[in-house]
Amino acid sequence: MALSPLNQRRWRNFCRNRRAYWSLWIFAVLFGLSLFAEFIANDKPILVNYRGEVFAPVFKFYPETKFGGDFQTEAVYSDPEVECLIRSGGVEDCFDEPDTILEDIAAGTYAADDFHEGWTLWPPIPYSFNTTVDRPGAAPLPPGGLNLLGTDDTKRDVLARVIYGFRLSILFTLMVTGAASLIGILAGAVQGYFGGLTDLVFQRVIEVWGSVNSLYVIIIMFAILGRSFWLLVFLMVLFGWTALVGVVRAEFLRARNLEYVRAAKALGVGNLTIMFRHMLPNAMVATLTMLPFIITGTIGLLAGLDFLGFGLPSSAPSLGELTLQAKQNLEAPWLAFTAFFTFAIMLSLLIFIFEGVRDAFDPRKTFS
Repeated sequence: MALSPLNQRRWRNFCRNRRAYWSLWIFAVLFGLSLFAEFIANDKPILVNYRGEVFAPVFKFYPETKFGGDFQTEAVYSDPEVECLIRSGGVEDCFDEPDTILEDIAAGTYAADDFHEGWTLWPPIPYSFNTTVDRPGAAPLPPGGLNLLGTDDTKRDVLARVIYGFRLSILFTLMVTGAASLIGILAGAVQGYFGGLTDLVFQRVIEVWGSVNSLYVIIIMFAILGRSFWLLVFLMVLFGWTALVGVVRAEFLRARNLEYVRAAKALGVGNLTIMFRHMLPNAMVATLTMLPFIITGTIGLLAGLDFLGFGLPSSAPSLGELTLQAKQNLEAPWLAFTAFFTFAIMLSLLIFIFEGVRDAFDPRKTFS
């Protein structure tokens, strides 16, 4: 669908802001890659060819018996015995000397009557966010080998946790910010447009609601219901929707008595049409000015809750938990550097992008 002339001008203004434009591209690439984290960092192969049949372990559970093993549990694809079974087509010798057979297959000297050479296609990083790395030494391990950013204090690959944690943080922030902004814009528009008793009642409700300590409520709810991703999203939206109410309310209070609004009322235009087709676009500049603070604040609050142990479940890949590990393991500086640069790059890109969006919606802003 073609953009309207107004939106075309806004897009051109955004593109002329080179910092925002390139930040959008960099962030889109990073976030796009993180959406396919299972294909980048995983302890399961992307594809397995066994006896001419192709399997996709990243999508489906396959027991070890599927590849000629003995157990009904999921195959541990990094186990030399399972690897030998896959590559040799399930020959029985894999149960006795898998390493020798793998060497013979690699050298092209292995021969057997039931030999069907198979293969596995692994992701670039053969570890998921919760995989324990099999490397000698005491954790946390420094960068080396396949662990480009080292491991944490439980021998989990830091780079894999950063990839999954980045995706989780952005998706969490988009859901919370989107839902909270929608509720806040609707509430602020209703207050500012109708004014009077409606505005008075809403303001008193917001004052009472704003005085509730959200951290205490989150701790209490987690103690009762347990830590949950969706519960945290719900609680963050429940306490975050008031952030935009004041800004939108002020813009609607200012515009409600302007001539174009009065003329629309005189012509019989409905209230919803006036509010969201005519008044809201003029309030978008002030609204978008606040969005960078809301987004970065949501990311910071999530990281802070994880740092304190009241955020996402302990099994989730959390950037805040990585920061806590950096604090507890000062002898492992790679943890601190990784956490710092991840947050610095992520927050800087988001701020630059939304600064460009804000300026693109501002009719007074032009870029040469």
